Amino acid sequence: MTINPRSFGKVAVLMGGSSAEREVSLKSGAGVLSALTRQGINAYAFDPAHETLDALGGFDRAFIALHGRFGEDGTIQGALELMGIPFTGPGVMASAVGMDKFRTKLLWQAMGLPIPDYALLNEASDFEAVEKKLGLPLFVKPAREGSSIGVAMVTESGVLAEAYQRAVQHDPLVIAEAGIMGGEYTVAIVGQTALPIVKIEPATAFYDYEAKYLRDDTRYLCPCGLSAEKEAEIQAGAQQAFQALGGKGWSRVDFLMDAEGRHYFLEVNTSPGMTDHSLVPMAARAAGMDYDELVVRILLLAEDHQRDD
Repeated sequence: MTINPRSFGKVAVLMGGSSAEREVSLKSGAGVLSALTRQGINAYAFDPAHETLDALGGFDRAFIALHGRFGEDGTIQGALELMGIPFTGPGVMASAVGMDKFRTKLLWQAMGLPIPDYALLNEASDFEAVEKKLGLPLFVKPAREGSSIGVAMVTESGVLAEAYQRAVQHDPLVIAEAGIMGGEYTVAIVGQTALPIVKIEPATAFYDYEAKYLRDDTRYLCPCGLSAEKEAEIQAGAQQAFQALGGKGWSRVDFLMDAEGRHYFLEVNTSPGMTDHSLVPMAARAAGMDYDELVVRILLLAEDHQRDD
């Protein structure tokens, strides 16, 4: 891919921030910044936790490598739109909805996309009835956190309430979700292209924060082992799921498989990780695209996003 580095102008790589995913974001941002500078692009690190947003006024474009609240939930996207600065990833609405697992499920459910059974939890919930409805194992999740922060796997009756109490410390909106245990997978989307599916095989009970970022024994399989027909079906469904949110630019859609070979869409990541453990760069490599090319392609999409909006 031939590019003119000067055509991008001055680029801010937004990283860090104040969410629970700050440390992961710093790693993603450092990788993105290195890739851009290797390509001769005039890029600089920008941490919204330490710099005021008005300092972005001198930038021509922004690569969002923030994860979690205030970076992936539409807030920074709204600020950039107001400032007229093109940015990577989806706009305000898609980012806000994608960050909210509960409302994402409502939208996908209305469209007829396959999702796991779930229930919204609160202090007054009949936890025993939820366990019976969803079965065991089930998962409890803060609806608006990422990187599996606050997620618990419930395998025994009578402990759902305890798992809820831990999750609600991270977010007042908490969901319980039926466990689909036939395999964890993800589909990366860059522009109009769905990249090869990656299968995730954690050594832990599920793909938690430790398995994602701290362990070296998590296995990633690409090719993923699904038939070509099934992979194409799921890739098309993932693109539909992303577009349903109004998504543009790039994303990663996670899904599960059951023992009978049925797939269930889980959530969408509108600012996916770009660390050395991250899944989008892995899928890009399988498609013949190295890390630097991937980063530049994502940055190129920032212009398309602003024009389409």
